[in-house]
Amino acid sequence: MGTASDLTPAAQNGTMHTPLYTPLENPPFNMARYCLAGAAAATPEKPALIVIDSADAARPSEVWTYAGLEDAVLRTAGALRALGLAEGDRVMIRLDNTSAYAILFFGAIAAGLVALPASSQLTDREALFLLEDSGAAAIASASPFHKGEGRAPLVLSPDDVARMMREGPRMDYAPTFAETPAFLIYTSGTTANPKGVLHAQRAALGRRPMYQGWYGITPEDRVLHAGAFNWTFTLGVGLTDPWANGATAIVYTGEKDPVLWPALIDRTRATLFAGVPGVFRRMLKYARLTPVAMPTLRHALMAGEAPPPGLFEDWEAHTGRALYEALGMSEISTYISTGPGVPRKPGTVGKAQAGRRVAILALGGSDDLQPAGTDGLIAVHRSDPGLMLGYWGRPEEQEEVVRGEWFAGGDIGRMDGEGYITHLGRNNEIMKALGYRVSPVEVEAALAAHPDIAEVACAEVAIRPDVHIVGAFVVLKPGAVPDRDGVLAFAAERLAAYKCPREIRFLDQLPRTANGKIKRAALAALAQA
Repeated sequence: MGTASDLTPAAQNGTMHTPLYTPLENPPFNMARYCLAGAAAATPEKPALIVIDSADAARPSEVWTYAGLEDAVLRTAGALRALGLAEGDRVMIRLDNTSAYAILFFGAIAAGLVALPASSQLTDREALFLLEDSGAAAIASASPFHKGEGRAPLVLSPDDVARMMREGPRMDYAPTFAETPAFLIYTSGTTANPKGVLHAQRAALGRRPMYQGWYGITPEDRVLHAGAFNWTFTLGVGLTDPWANGATAIVYTGEKDPVLWPALIDRTRATLFAGVPGVFRRMLKYARLTPVAMPTLRHALMAGEAPPPGLFEDWEAHTGRALYEALGMSEISTYISTGPGVPRKPGTVGKAQAGRRVAILALGGSDDLQPAGTDGLIAVHRSDPGLMLGYWGRPEEQEEVVRGEWFAGGDIGRMDGEGYITHLGRNNEIMKALGYRVSPVEVEAALAAHPDIAEVACAEVAIRPDVHIVGAFVVLKPGAVPDRDGVLAFAAERLAAYKCPREIRFLDQLPRTANGKIKRAALAALAQA
């Protein structure tokens, strides 16, 4: 069996870089076993996963007990290994938001493989980049996938995955270690293409400070998450943590109409509900919320982007429940939060969760700790077990986030004397549009291929104080005619829907600094003109 040292992205890509996390020991540990085996033995008939496919359905479309869920996960694991996949092989998941997605994700981890969750909304071009960059040995795709030229991975259809779940040769959990790679998340970065964030099996252990620091979770909880499985927010809060605590996870696969969420919370007897700020904003706007509308709900959980002004007060006034916020990133998940034991302090995102070491570093590049009230980079100590193994095949970017004994992922903030942290935004220019993080460079790279476009730059545009979209600012080639619909159609062929610009502005020239850099703040201002 391979060890952590020979399964890191650096070793597989022939490059060396500073390790982010150096454990004192590397004990046997399998993330899927940690999440499922205990409850499968202690409460085998308890519902682990409830799937709702229609808001007005009389009963759930699927109910998986812990025993049944563990069986499906281990059968899927056995089937993957029977196909010839070896420990460390990447398995890309491009399925719809169904139980099969969740079971394949945990099945790959149980087998000692590396799960690569992706969105079913990705175009073939985008999916092919992830496939080739990761070197994935297999892809499970909801739609026919055109592999193109070059290396041909194993392609699994939804029917193939369903058979694996039912009929695969059940295996035991692979004898992996805490440092063995478990899953690879691709996230928008500062380059034209997404970058892979590789997590170890220990990532599940690194989530334990959230149990009481954010959720206040118990085995009796029923957790409904509004997001999709290709996001770590959903995979962690919606599945990993409920199962690790013997609770019940609830998945809704139907139309995400904000009016439906209160009825779903009521019908499923959900006690915890999680989503991005936009979900709560739309619920307040369109749904009829009252303190008696969701009788089982204890409180709600929010992360993913900065909330609009007044959201907490409006939610609590209409529902009579608390809304707890958390700040996180793909490299470590959430690490700062409020919760039942940490009251909200207006203007802040909360405190470092118990057991985590969080500090504010100087913006200039040193690892000097900043005093209370000083702006700087929010940093997490590199001893945190939730920290990623590293960036897949990008040692130069990994070196950039290491500050001595600290990991600084690019969030700017300040800490007050009580330990509460105010989040001031990103140190780069990632756009947050409609609840998604989108790299402007990635969108620009796709639009730049348009035959009539000479130059293009993208920026986050506020169409209302609480709604932001992707805006594209285009300089046409001589003689070309402005064609907004044509640019939008071109983007739709090359980008997932959430990455596509919704505002197109044609300019004579792009605003630039003296050294030629795009002034994105000026672009956003132009959109308001």
